[in-house]
Amino acid sequence: MNLLTPEIRAVLLANMHARRNAQAQGKREPDPVPVARFFNPLGAATWLATELDEDGILFGLADLGLGCPELGSFSLRELQSLRLPFGLGIERDILFETALPISAYVAAARQTGSILGAEKLLRERSIPEGDG
Repeated sequence: MNLLTPEIRAVLLANMHARRNAQAQGKREPDPVPVARFFNPLGAATWLATELDEDGILFGLADLGLGCPELGSFSLRELQSLRLPFGLGIERDILFETALPISAYVAAARQTGSILGAEKLLRERSIPEGDG
């Protein structure tokens, strides 16, 4: 699977440039929404990417399924090179969309111990009372 389309790559790069520009100007760094969600189809490992640099290093929230999701950098090349049983590899969630900033995912993931738990918690919080 192609993990990044040209459109996703462009948004990830734009987010990186926006953060660097804010840093250079001494302004508050942006709190971007995750642009792409990657996952292990055979396990709990999940990554939410907000930025990509020129060297192919992504930035976002990474969760290897061990109960300690972390905000940081991870390699696009490594994600693409992972070979799982049955000929599978890491996949991009082609239906992923969100309006929530990465900070909301970080807070919820720290509370629940995983990105999967965070997504569930954030979905529950967005359902108006009486609709669920």
